[in-house]
Amino acid sequence: MTQKISVVINTFNEEANMEKAIKSVSWADETIICDMHSGDNTVAIAKKLGAKIFFHEQVDYVEPARNFAISQATGDWILVLDADERIPQTLAKRLQEIAANMKQISSVKLPRKNIIFGKWMKTSMWWPDYQIRFFKAGKVKWRNEIHSKPEIEGGSIDLEPEEKWALIHYNYNNLSQYIGRMNRYTDIEAKELINNGYKFCWQDIIQKPLSEFLSRFFAGRGFEDGLHGLALSMLQAFSFLAVYLKVWEIEKFGQQELNLEELEIIKNKGGRELNYWFKKSGSNGNIFKSFLKKFNN
Repeated sequence: MTQKISVVINTFNEEANMEKAIKSVSWADETIICDMHSGDNTVAIAKKLGAKIFFHEQVDYVEPARNFAISQATGDWILVLDADERIPQTLAKRLQEIAANMKQISSVKLPRKNIIFGKWMKTSMWWPDYQIRFFKAGKVKWRNEIHSKPEIEGGSIDLEPEEKWALIHYNYNNLSQYIGRMNRYTDIEAKELINNGYKFCWQDIIQKPLSEFLSRFFAGRGFEDGLHGLALSMLQAFSFLAVYLKVWEIEKFGQQELNLEELEIIKNKGGRELNYWFKKSGSNGNIFKSFLKKFNN
């Protein structure tokens, strides 16, 4: 029995991406566009390319609208795509084969190739960046929380982390785009922290960003991507700083006493963590040789 595949794309002011996104899934049986009342030509472009159009009220993040969009699809299998993502032909063929032949699984995790500031990021936790995006109808649902992991019924497989099977994501084209999105997301994340009972603690504006930077640049080997790896590790650390400062703002910038002894402890702990990663690179400084080589290319 032939398995019908539906593609679901949520949109808001995506006219720059719409044509390429839809054409990359022209092989599918149905394309669903769920638009949050865009003010540009997103809907007109999608209609011209034969997509089915539905509307959802504007929300701050995609998960609630995504669940609604999925409910409008009529396919046996659903492929969830963002407007700034593309499906290469090699992946399209693989997904069609899975839908036709793999009856025992309900969902597929796809590796995602993130293009950031013009470069495919292969380190600092940006690859393989697995995403559950292909699944049988009714088997996957997202919680109404920003960046939430979907709830899955049944068995799942991971495609091999190879470029030919990767979903292509044109993530951030420039700093303005990164900072704008970061500002929006950190507003939501700060409110969620508070809703979960978090109270602002001044130590966190040091410890959380530092931990994120070390995780990305050293543990995640961001140094192998040269200046891109360094810049993105610092930007991700800054986003953590913004989240916790926004909690402080919501709490009306309440005064907290800075304990210099505790600040000394935090400084020493951070120094030990940095030294650990420097030593882990080896006495010949492999990390910095790799970084400088990438930086100078």
